[in-house]
Amino acid sequence: MTDTTRRPTRQREAVREALAASDEFVSAQALHQSLRGAGSTVGLATVYRALAALAEDGEADALQSGGELLYRACTPTHHHHLICRSCGRTVELEAAAVERWAGQVAAQHGFVEPEHVVDIFGLCAACAAAR
Repeated sequence: MTDTTRRPTRQREAVREALAASDEFVSAQALHQSLRGAGSTVGLATVYRALAALAEDGEADALQSGGELLYRACTPTHHHHLICRSCGRTVELEAAAVERWAGQVAAQHGFVEPEHVVDIFGLCAACAAAR
């Protein structure tokens, strides 16, 4: 299902806007708290559903971290991430070498149409300097 077939709602738009306002990956619970702090009445279940829909439609990235899914507004094209383990700063990356490697590995094993997710975790320069 694409976003154009989803019924637009005030709540979904509030979640989309709150996610876009964050520069880092955020949990549904943290986003819900942010919305509530801003006076929104959007429920937690609605936040979870809206985030899942945004991720499915390619408007948000989702990654598993510490046992929970984290979300971030993203560009709709295929990309990868460089993520600071300390502050959560995230940089979107295009990586032609990774694309070639994934295709080669798939072909070597008789697979076609490979899909992949690459997230690289490290420390950003500011967090590394603060150590």
